[in-house]
Amino acid sequence: MAISKKQINTIKAPAAIGPYSQGIVAGNLIFVSGQIPVDPGSGNIVSDDVQAQTRQSLENVKAVLEAAGSNLDNVVKATVFIADMEKFGQINAVYETFFSAPAPARACVEVARLPKDVQVEIEVVALVGQ
Repeated sequence: MAISKKQINTIKAPAAIGPYSQGIVAGNLIFVSGQIPVDPGSGNIVSDDVQAQTRQSLENVKAVLEAAGSNLDNVVKATVFIADMEKFGQINAVYETFFSAPAPARACVEVARLPKDVQVEIEVVALVGQ
């Protein structure tokens, strides 16, 4: 039996820049594609500051979740991709302001390069209809 999938699109987050969806709802879960710090209105990277980039990435995640009828409180798993592990503390300082206890499970990995040479990209899995 195939599970139905529903594509999520919102103008409140940057449009997909490749062959993927901003988010996909499958069953009672939403899978939010990696969000980078692009301002959805201008299409520009918000800043060179890693904390501003983290904040915008999470605002973009939040917008996709809300378009699916979910929210940050329903996030069960997050993956954070960063360009420089030396900035882990700065990223965490912003990240923790978006989530209440219990915080979602998370992986954080340093990568060689991210789209548009940003410093952070964040993807999540969350419950829908909770």
